[in-house]
Amino acid sequence: MPMTYDADVVVAGGGPVGLMLACELALADVPVIVLERLTEVDTKIKAGGINFPSSEAFYRRGMLPGLVEAQRAALERFSSFLRQRQAAGASSVRQPPKFAGHFAGIMLRGDLLDESDPDFDGQGPAGEVGLVPQEALERLLGARAAELGVDLRRGVTLTGFDAGDDGIHVHTSDGSLRTGWLVGCDGGRSTVRRLAGFPFPGTPPEITGHQALVEMTGAEALGAGWNWTDTGTYAHGPMPGRILTVEFDGPPEDREAPVTAGELENSLRKVSGVPDVRIHKVISATRFTDNARQVPDYRSGRVLLAGDAAHVHSPFGGQGLNLGIGDAMNLGWKLAATVRGRAPEGLLDTYTAERHPLGAWVLEWTRAQVALMRPESHTQALRGVIAELTGTAAATTFFAKKISGAGQRYDLPGDHPLTGRSAPDLALSDGTRLADHLHDGRGLLLDLADDAVVRERATGYGDRVRVRTARCPERPGLAGLLVRPDGCTAWAADSGAPYTGDDLDAALRSWFGAPDASAA
Repeated sequence: MPMTYDADVVVAGGGPVGLMLACELALADVPVIVLERLTEVDTKIKAGGINFPSSEAFYRRGMLPGLVEAQRAALERFSSFLRQRQAAGASSVRQPPKFAGHFAGIMLRGDLLDESDPDFDGQGPAGEVGLVPQEALERLLGARAAELGVDLRRGVTLTGFDAGDDGIHVHTSDGSLRTGWLVGCDGGRSTVRRLAGFPFPGTPPEITGHQALVEMTGAEALGAGWNWTDTGTYAHGPMPGRILTVEFDGPPEDREAPVTAGELENSLRKVSGVPDVRIHKVISATRFTDNARQVPDYRSGRVLLAGDAAHVHSPFGGQGLNLGIGDAMNLGWKLAATVRGRAPEGLLDTYTAERHPLGAWVLEWTRAQVALMRPESHTQALRGVIAELTGTAAATTFFAKKISGAGQRYDLPGDHPLTGRSAPDLALSDGTRLADHLHDGRGLLLDLADDAVVRERATGYGDRVRVRTARCPERPGLAGLLVRPDGCTAWAADSGAPYTGDDLDAALRSWFGAPDASAA
């Protein structure tokens, strides 16, 4: 007798990645339960911003206003930091140039960015939002999950599970659940990953890092922004009391022990060389290291992993949170289609195929940054070369594209330049933009040339694919786009280019399955 489920999917971990995945599943009417061990939103200082694919994902789900407000508050804190340093008599206080990211702490100047680069084309309003702290993002997603009816169970820990062919018995600190699928979004020390037996190869840690919000005196002697010394690296700002230190003498002895004011003060004095800085109170603090590992496959039967449960690395460059959000967007609609019995063969396997290469790249990107931050003479010389390079428009644009995620591409069939890339946020003749038609998490077929061949190919896909006919004055040469629920372009065609519709039909079937037989 088939197992009766308490929910089709159980997500272990209610941080931003788990909540984003739950929202995507709920948007597709898939019952989901989220288990989160913390009773409240985690207020520890973590990621300070999101990259373009993340802001674009929230924009496409109608959440941009919340991001804009969170960024406004963050910018006000940055202005407060500058005022505070000026009042304290810091030797150098100036408004920095437009921020375009950083590589190993080497700041990229936005005024050098070549915004005419094709990879920056079509970003739309999402391109203006990035400075959104992780805590604010988690609160936004929590509110969104509540709106969608997600069953978020705080204070509940996954303790084990038994996976079978027809479902999974999940054991928790509050009882047990029956589900069809289990997704581990439970962080770098993932219980789901460990119990499911996923291999986790990679490189061991060599640094001890701290990030904290503190109350301190003597801070006027610290350099603002990122600083390198003969004993390590430290950062001060961009908000009052925010510090970060990196020491290169091995990982911490106990990552779980509370971070004390004395520990932070000793680390900051050591790497900054400022003996009089005093930390009087710790508001929020975390330790980190550069352990870099990734599971070879994000799926094992009915168990899947996303976010830090699937890959861990140092936080330099701010890639971790964004990589996890991308995992959730990619997995959500594919798992929903599988649960609802509408997935074409092999759809769920494309999750690993598409996301693993991006994860592997991020691990290499962060390893390179750690190497460039080492306090040794040869590394210092190399850092000088990279800093000189980033003083050019070409290098700034290259690094900024990598950091921002602009130009990311999945290897999909098709020769059109847009295929496999995030769909541009086209301004349509009816006054809408492409993102306005992705709020419900369905696929979108845009007919931009009033072509019956395009529209007829979508017959029989019902609520799986929305069909929209409009013009796009800014891209008159574009005839049509098929956009997956995660915003990826699955098919594109130009006006005047010969096509029969067979390639569009293949893309529809590949990502959305066969059309309903009754549509014939």
